[in-house]
Amino acid sequence: MLDRWTMPLTQRPLTAIARHLARRGVTPDHVTLVAFIVGLLALPLLAFEVYWLALVAIVLNRTGDGLDGALARHVGQPTDSGGFLDIGLDFVFYAAVVLGFALADPERNALPAAVLLFAFIGTGTSFLAFAIMAARHDLNRPHFQRKAFYYLHGLTEGTETVVALVVFCVWPGAFPALALVFAIACMITTATRLWGGYHTLKALSSGGLSGTPDTKG
Repeated sequence: MLDRWTMPLTQRPLTAIARHLARRGVTPDHVTLVAFIVGLLALPLLAFEVYWLALVAIVLNRTGDGLDGALARHVGQPTDSGGFLDIGLDFVFYAAVVLGFALADPERNALPAAVLLFAFIGTGTSFLAFAIMAARHDLNRPHFQRKAFYYLHGLTEGTETVVALVVFCVWPGAFPALALVFAIACMITTATRLWGGYHTLKALSSGGLSGTPDTKG
């Protein structure tokens, strides 16, 4: 929901860093992989309840997630393989963070973590399923030109997820309640994406739409 406003704000600093990295021969895939490895450190850190260090790992991972795309655009090398690697590792990272909280306090956190992972599966599958169909119908990305995939808007997107992960780390004792609230928001996103995606693709199949549909979910 907030990505369309936050993404333009982050492009200038990310591009400045990307120029610096490009001069040193760093590739976008290098950034993706390093960011993922750093992000995975959050899992054991959360499990051992070292929340502030886990927060650092999460922030560095999310910074790298934006930086790899900025670097790819700067060097003129945005690729399908890079976009695939980026989004695939993103979902593994999100699941790892939730698992970390479950391991930190299984008695209190396990069930809310399971519910949140269930909700993440819904947002992830609706995201990727529509991206596949959008590619088949040659839909472009009117609001997210910098994304590797076309997808429907929703209540919970990248910005909201980052904010949620940060809040979890700042107030770990409130994780059960916070996770359930965010899970509900993710389920709403899944429902609106499924509804919007179904009707968008149905209209395309019947010839009712052409070009760039309004996909505000």
